[in-house]
Amino acid sequence: MENILDRITINQEICHGKPTIRNMRYPVEMILDLLSAGMTNKEIITDYPAIEESDIKACLAYASRLTKIKSSYKVLA
Repeated sequence: MENILDRITINQEICHGKPTIRNMRYPVEMILDLLSAGMTNKEIITDYPAIEESDIKACLAYASRLTKIKSSYKVLA
């Protein structure tokens, strides 16, 4: 059984290393922005046919996982 988060990939050569859907040029943040603007899953899939329902669910799961971070630290360069 596939882990839904396996659909989210991070590749330095695609979208400057931002999390994307299945190594395609669809950043997770774009899908989340579309959802928060009120688009339905069906509308997103119609506008972006390469995206699947499971990809949208993976974006939501990824965002949920990020909110569970207990603390973050500023790194000085």
